[in-house]
Amino acid sequence: MARLRRWARELLVLALIVLATMLVMDWLRAPQAPLAFNQQMLATLDGEQVSLAELSQHKPLLVYFWASWCTICRFTTPSVAKLAANGGNVLSVALRSGDNQQVEQFLARKQLQLPVVNDPFGALSAQWQVGVTPTLVVISQGRVVQSTTGWTSYWGMKLRLWWAAL
Repeated sequence: MARLRRWARELLVLALIVLATMLVMDWLRAPQAPLAFNQQMLATLDGEQVSLAELSQHKPLLVYFWASWCTICRFTTPSVAKLAANGGNVLSVALRSGDNQQVEQFLARKQLQLPVVNDPFGALSAQWQVGVTPTLVVISQGRVVQSTTGWTSYWGMKLRLWWAAL
């Protein structure tokens, strides 16, 4: 019994260390929203003009910075597409993944459907100081309320959006 308690205590300490490390890394790699980001109009691949402030006005918006060449994004992007297909408020930004046609071909090849703003030269991502892909930013009522980098599960994204709606 004492051995089991010791193992449980060790696992708890390890979990706390991992959680603290993840929080510190998210804080260090957090993107910085440009000053007037909520007024900037963005064009999606389908030609729609969108504003992050408008999209986040009624329910939190997940902005997903990804790249076709990013290995971790290959695991995260299908979850983002599933979230979008299930009614999640999602906008993705394809970072340095080619021109519009190349991004559309990539999405078609992977059978993914999600709203995409193409950032072929990385200008938009640079404005946000995105240095890691994937990066997920949650915006609620025109304010950045949360961000994380790296792999995130479907349920992790749903939880972040739910938390931002409280």
